[in-house]
Amino acid sequence: MTDAPREPAPKRRRAGGRAATAAKRRTGGLNQIPWRVPRNLDRPIEPLDAEGVQAIHDGAMRILEDIGIEFLNPEALALFKEAGCTVAGTNVRMGRDWVQEMVARAPAQFDITPRNPERRITLGGGHMVFGNVSSPPNYFDLEIGKKVSGSRAQCANFYRLTQYFNCIHFSGGYPVEPVDVHPSVRHLDVIFDKLTLTDKVAHAYSLGPERIEDVMEMVRISGGWTEEEFAASPKMFTNINSTSPLKHDIPMIDGCLRSIRRGQAVVVTPFTLAGAMAPVTLSGAVSLSIAEALSAIALFQHVRPGAACVLGTFTSNVDMKSGAPAFGTPEYMRATQMTGQMARFYGLPMRASGVCAANVPDGQAMWETSNSLWSAVQSGTNMVYHAAGWLEGGLIASPEKFVMDCEVVQMIQRYMEPAVVATGPGEIAFDAVREVGSSGHYFGIQHTQDRYEDAFYEPFLSDWRNFEAWEEAGAIWTAERAHRIFKEVLADYEAPPMEAAIRSELEDFVARRKAEGGAPTDF
Repeated sequence: MTDAPREPAPKRRRAGGRAATAAKRRTGGLNQIPWRVPRNLDRPIEPLDAEGVQAIHDGAMRILEDIGIEFLNPEALALFKEAGCTVAGTNVRMGRDWVQEMVARAPAQFDITPRNPERRITLGGGHMVFGNVSSPPNYFDLEIGKKVSGSRAQCANFYRLTQYFNCIHFSGGYPVEPVDVHPSVRHLDVIFDKLTLTDKVAHAYSLGPERIEDVMEMVRISGGWTEEEFAASPKMFTNINSTSPLKHDIPMIDGCLRSIRRGQAVVVTPFTLAGAMAPVTLSGAVSLSIAEALSAIALFQHVRPGAACVLGTFTSNVDMKSGAPAFGTPEYMRATQMTGQMARFYGLPMRASGVCAANVPDGQAMWETSNSLWSAVQSGTNMVYHAAGWLEGGLIASPEKFVMDCEVVQMIQRYMEPAVVATGPGEIAFDAVREVGSSGHYFGIQHTQDRYEDAFYEPFLSDWRNFEAWEEAGAIWTAERAHRIFKEVLADYEAPPMEAAIRSELEDFVARRKAEGGAPTDF
């Protein structure tokens, strides 16, 4: 890793309070919030009335009963037959009573505990966690200045960002696809990087039995767990997408079945674009998405009752002029809110995303991503994928965008702190109001002096100076400031501790599996 020469960091305001001071010590001087798993205090926005919820439920159930879902996985077909569903070739139709009985077995809340138990996350129950961008094939930063194919080194730098920022709670898939590593062994190298550069909850791709089994074994080794300890509760998760419309493929279902049988969590996220892979109407697109997700979750609950499952949503619309996906749109926001209502109706935790269609880290990127992130808050989402670093509809990962997104995610988490809306005597501040009266100010009174350090959110990226002060300081635009912080993070980064014996065991496992050929590939 070669860093560009570091410019002097701009002076920042004093951080607030003991917690902020401790956070700065841990994070190289950035005004980070401390690590915590926040809870969403707001009542969710519910655009559907009771009849609307029933209508979408009925639409999804009618799809499952009368049209069916294509399951290409032979084991899944045999399991559906065993359960009494109607199987014709690869088409599976299932009764609504059976689907609801199976889905009701899934827990409404569960924990995932990584190798560092202090980084445990909770899904459900109003908790809300955020993860890094996952799976773009391309990379962009201001230093390179153009879109390029992803590399292992770039992917590792995103893991450093993921570990560094307290507002990012889990490490999703490859933040950028490292195309310089052969696909047969890519998962071994990248998961090794993930498990050594981060100690947060890890994701595994369900792309064939070898890959998912290798990753589960590497996660088990990283935590020093026996097989019984590993399988006793979730230590990691996988996320799958249906092949919309109305299809689940072979490797993703296989990976989920392997995961739940070893006690790990699964997230089922249909990728439904209204007007392309789903009906052009939002209610139709959401109904289709719900049907696709519940068909798989029902299967997993049949196989292992109580398996940790999350209902994911990735319903948006396309640009009807070009066919390109659009994100952060009003329709995206409403679809997310509607799916949140349905997740609560079924008693399932929910996953959404922080996404945009913008090609560079600019204003469009931030308003679309902010719309996506706030719709996740509004919908009662528990798990936010792609919360930091996503560009071009998921085709580009950007470190500047990662830093910019973390500012927004921190603001959201500050917004959700109970202290912000506390209403005790000190917060109502009647005595302070009486002291100042109608002719004074609040700057110097003791009430303010006792609280000013941590009274308000303090940014690490936003510049609140006026134009003249900003211009005098170099007139640095937001993306440029984000690039500078990205380089500072890499310079300040320290890997989380790992026992030498565990690291050695991971290295030996990777070497052995590489010698065995890794995973089959067509390349």
